[in-house]
Amino acid sequence: MDVILKEVMLLNNEKLQAWLEKAKSALNLFTHKKTVKSARITYQVVWNLFLLILTVVIIGGSFAAGVGAGYFASLVKDEPVRSYESMKKDIYNYTETSELYFSNNVYLGKLRTDLEREEVTVDQVSKDLINAVVATEDEYFYKHNGVVPKAVFRAVFQEVSNSSVQTGGSTLTQQLIKNQILTNEVSFQRKANEILLALRLEKFFDKKEILEAYLNVSTFGRNSSGRNIAGVQTAAKGIFGKKASELNLAQSAFIAGLPQSPFGYTPFTREGTIKNNLEPGLSRMKTVLKRMFDGGYINEKQYADASAYDITKDFIEPVANPLEKYPWLTVEIEKRAIETMTAVLAQKDGYTEKDLKNDDNLYYKYKTLANHNLHQNGYQIHTTIDKDIYDVMQQVKDNYKYYGADKPQEVEDPETGEKKTIMEPVEVGAELIENKTGKIISFVAGRDYNKQQLNHATSAYRPNASTMKPLLVYGPAVELGKAAPGTPLPNVELYLDPSRSKPWPRNYSGGYSGLVSARYALAKSYNVPAVKLYKDIVDQQPAKYLEKMGFTSLLKDDFTNLSAAIGSLGKGVTIEENTNAFSTFANNGKFIDAYLIDKIVDKNGMVIYQHEVKPVDVFKPQTAYITLDMMRDVIKMGTAAGINGKLNFKADWAGKTGTGNEYTDSWFVATNPNVTFGIWTGYDTPKSLQSKGVLSYSQRTNNLWAELMNAAYKIRPDLVAPKESFTMPEGIVKRSYCAVSGMLPSAACSKAGLIESDYFNVKDVPTKIDDSLIEGKFVTIGGKRYLALDSTPNEFAQFGLILNPDFITRMVGKNFKNTRQLIPERDRWGKILVPDAKMVDNGKKPNSVRLTASGNKLTWSAASDNDIVGYRVYQGNVFSTKVASVINGSSLSYNAGNGVYYVTAVDIAGNESAPSNLVEVGAAIPAPEKTEIPVTTP
Repeated sequence: MDVILKEVMLLNNEKLQAWLEKAKSALNLFTHKKTVKSARITYQVVWNLFLLILTVVIIGGSFAAGVGAGYFASLVKDEPVRSYESMKKDIYNYTETSELYFSNNVYLGKLRTDLEREEVTVDQVSKDLINAVVATEDEYFYKHNGVVPKAVFRAVFQEVSNSSVQTGGSTLTQQLIKNQILTNEVSFQRKANEILLALRLEKFFDKKEILEAYLNVSTFGRNSSGRNIAGVQTAAKGIFGKKASELNLAQSAFIAGLPQSPFGYTPFTREGTIKNNLEPGLSRMKTVLKRMFDGGYINEKQYADASAYDITKDFIEPVANPLEKYPWLTVEIEKRAIETMTAVLAQKDGYTEKDLKNDDNLYYKYKTLANHNLHQNGYQIHTTIDKDIYDVMQQVKDNYKYYGADKPQEVEDPETGEKKTIMEPVEVGAELIENKTGKIISFVAGRDYNKQQLNHATSAYRPNASTMKPLLVYGPAVELGKAAPGTPLPNVELYLDPSRSKPWPRNYSGGYSGLVSARYALAKSYNVPAVKLYKDIVDQQPAKYLEKMGFTSLLKDDFTNLSAAIGSLGKGVTIEENTNAFSTFANNGKFIDAYLIDKIVDKNGMVIYQHEVKPVDVFKPQTAYITLDMMRDVIKMGTAAGINGKLNFKADWAGKTGTGNEYTDSWFVATNPNVTFGIWTGYDTPKSLQSKGVLSYSQRTNNLWAELMNAAYKIRPDLVAPKESFTMPEGIVKRSYCAVSGMLPSAACSKAGLIESDYFNVKDVPTKIDDSLIEGKFVTIGGKRYLALDSTPNEFAQFGLILNPDFITRMVGKNFKNTRQLIPERDRWGKILVPDAKMVDNGKKPNSVRLTASGNKLTWSAASDNDIVGYRVYQGNVFSTKVASVINGSSLSYNAGNGVYYVTAVDIAGNESAPSNLVEVGAAIPAPEKTEIPVTTP
């Protein structure tokens, strides 16, 4: 063993000695002068080579950096240098939906929009939601200066290499820039601009401001109404029915996960129903929770509890979209709000409404701006609509059973172009307006929005039929001093339109009633008197009064066309305009334009629009009251006489009915001291409203009017049923006049019993005495009255009054032939004749009659002639004596004493017939020897 150890040690010593020898040799090499010199040369070469390589690397790197910087500069060269104010305006310019309100600040809903948003401050957002967003979207948010370089390089590398894994490189700041300032375009230029602006934004704004903007900008899919939503407040309310500050951890995680794929993760469908497959959204929620746990925002227990939480039970039930519950109202508010805002924005830039009307391009520009403003800037739009009255009117309209029958209508299929027949229902439109302010309190737009979207109250133009009469005829005529309530008007067969071969106009009731007062003509809605009066004033263009009362659709022909007097306009008029015009009479002759938009308030609480009432003078107060008083009779005894019996309350109503040509439209408009309410019914494609049933078309319309007013009365009795009546202004007097002419009573008019009294404007009281009647005599033949001739025996003539021919000419013109139509068929007019009620003498004696006796009563037959005015009864056979004269038309009999009698007939010229046969009454009397008259004994 020892030998082995010594060998090993010897071997090791030898190896050690060899290594030492080599080391010594190497040392000699380095210390040798020649070797040292060679080493020094080698060192210098290597060092210079290193410096060269380093220089090349530095220069190459600098060149590459320069090229990169140059490329970056070229990408952002067109991006302007944005100021703090500019970036603040862009970042906080949220597209926030405007809110709609009924009157009295009652919330209605959001304005129609593709994206619904409600702004919120970061202090009003749950801490869990903030943490969830940061953990999910930007874990380095509180550390970076707008950009995370390694994330950007990673995203660029993945983009260049077309990697299947795309991790993204945008911070919250960059996402905010992309959403608010730039676009979603995928390009290096957009990315470069995004980076540049993100860095700049971080210098101007702190993290809290940036986060708040992001929370309001991001989109979150759909709410329970199926509407697109943006902003965490809108998401919280629209998905969970909570404010953003009230969300729990699981709810916060669910919402924070939505922006990555808003419509993939949202729990609601477009229709507002819950999706069948909620797994994508639930998985995304758990991913967000995991990132919150990994980021230290929640502990393990919170993570476990929130992950197991059943979020689906928190999804709220679908909330009715205001467009679904109030479709006509929502659309109408939007339309009017845009018009209002158009004027506001134009006025702000120095333009007037007249400028907008005269320049279509200018109008389009500001209307577009107005539309964008209302849909993006979160205004509050306050209206005049009373929610309770509006709601109850819709219920009454929906439940009413007497509209009339649906009727067939051929239409063209918009998709196929084929003709098909549908059943068209009777439509309805109505509007309630507060007189003194012009507020539109409520309206009924139609039967079913899903079938017909047209707002019949505000946008349907129809002939307003006889409701036009007080607006265009009687009101203006009173204003011009051409008529008063007692003014007589001819309701006779006239040819007022020379182009027609038949009499025109005609009365819907049929027939004619002679001379009638303007008051009575309006109450009974006679057409002929209205058109005749309108023709007398049309040269003074009474249609100008319609313009003052808000009629916007008048055409040139409407100013001269006589049929306008009975509502036949070229285009027609809306229910709102027609109803609004009637309120002029209730406002003492001042027109107050109806309005629906009361005020518009911006999101800072500043009122940018407030409606102002601007009365327009139309009629004198005296004219307004007199016309109102005439319209009271429409309801008391005229075409709307049944209305009061249908109402559950009393008020001082004045109104007018209307029926369109061929019964295509049915109207009723009435006003009281507080409100005016108008209604229309008809088919969208004009056709007769007449149909089988107990109720007539006018009764169906009037009854619905009454039911709607009764419903409104239950809600607001103080508004609908004022206790006070219309007040008569000064300047109106009541005076007597002759019903025939409307002039001051004459003695002849007094004898005829035709003196009446009514209201006049004190300035228009008649000053001339009646000249329409001439005293004279008349006879009755065949039940008709004729003027007596000079030779007509007085015993058969009666005192009467004759219409003055000059008066007739003034009333109906020279060519009117049937003057008898002027005399009303009423007892009080019984003694009035017309000058052409003449009978010409036929030039011969009348034929004799046959006389008989029964007891002491004589009777005789009527003469066969047609001009007999009466009969004479004689007693005696030789020296006879006239004992009686019997007027034609009376009973052909006479109660006689004892004796012999005969009878003769007398014509209008006084010619007397031969004696009838003799008859004896009582004791016999010997006949004379030379008599030619036969004697008949009873």
